Amino acid sequence: MNKKIMLLSSFIGLILLTGCTSTSKYPSSEEQNKITQLTQTGIHYYWHGGDLSKAEKEFFKGITLKGKYDVVENSFKEASLLSPYRTDLRFGIASTQIIEKKTTDALNTYKEILAIYPENFEAGILLAGYSKQIGDMKTYSDTIENLKKNNPEKTQAYLNKFENADKNMNIQLNTQAFKVNGKHAIVILGYALGENGVMKPTLIERLKQGLALHRKNPKSPIIVSGGVQKGGVTEAFVMKNWLVSNGVPAYLIHMDDQAKDTVGNAIYSTEILAKLAPENVTLISSASHIRRGLSVFEEAANLKGLNLNYTNLVYLDYPTVQEAQKVSEAEKLVIYRDLIRTSGIWAYPGIQQ
Repeated sequence: MNKKIMLLSSFIGLILLTGCTSTSKYPSSEEQNKITQLTQTGIHYYWHGGDLSKAEKEFFKGITLKGKYDVVENSFKEASLLSPYRTDLRFGIASTQIIEKKTTDALNTYKEILAIYPENFEAGILLAGYSKQIGDMKTYSDTIENLKKNNPEKTQAYLNKFENADKNMNIQLNTQAFKVNGKHAIVILGYALGENGVMKPTLIERLKQGLALHRKNPKSPIIVSGGVQKGGVTEAFVMKNWLVSNGVPAYLIHMDDQAKDTVGNAIYSTEILAKLAPENVTLISSASHIRRGLSVFEEAANLKGLNLNYTNLVYLDYPTVQEAQKVSEAEKLVIYRDLIRTSGIWAYPGIQQ
């Protein structure tokens, strides 16, 4: 049996196993409308959540939903059943499974994509990266070797990105403000606001660290990053107001009020950093978040051709620094997830980076 026949046989078996209702590459107009409705429902729940009982009744008869990400995953699964050849829908399934900590399911979804399209680089690099983080070095090595055959330079570029992320997992966390020499900028990452736009303690603690760093470096511009609105205001808006009320000159503060998550923080803040042109940047966040923040900020800077030296200052959201220095498997997966998203491989292709 030649390779093409074997691949076709595997795919037919895959369709049967996953319950695909269509083997057509071209869904009907009615099916296309249903796919659009399902994906829009999924991404709405990704950001906002909603009425689970209503979602069960309207879209997922016979499926009990446990939370908003159940809606997201099942939305993309139902859409994929209607168009099993569309890899973007399967990527949406896998990305949601990673969020839900269903890592094994996600890896199997990437393998499904590769069974249909063996040369799909995005599925391969995601399979490799996540396999590495859960300690499956055989799958990691085998997948990297396959990727190198068709995309040697691109594969090496991602290996370099992984190496940099691994380095950030071992950084020394700074809990006390310090003086920075040379042209310097400060970036303070936002945190979800409470009802009516009230800042939560985590965000206030990050701002306190930013204020302490400002006092050590009074000429350094400050970027406040966060665009999720609550009560008609964004994180960046209330962050700037807090800093100004505590004596920071308003002209030093630059707002990124577009970012909706850490990847957005990196992309939009780096646009501002490109204009400020510092040599050194201090990133401020919680200890539990800083390693991910540094990885995506460095990636965003590299994509823009910026040569920036990053340092960190953290709000210690652990009982001790020693505990904060430990990196869990869950954190490793999220670091790789957001690094890859920042690099240009979208979590939900065409919908959400």
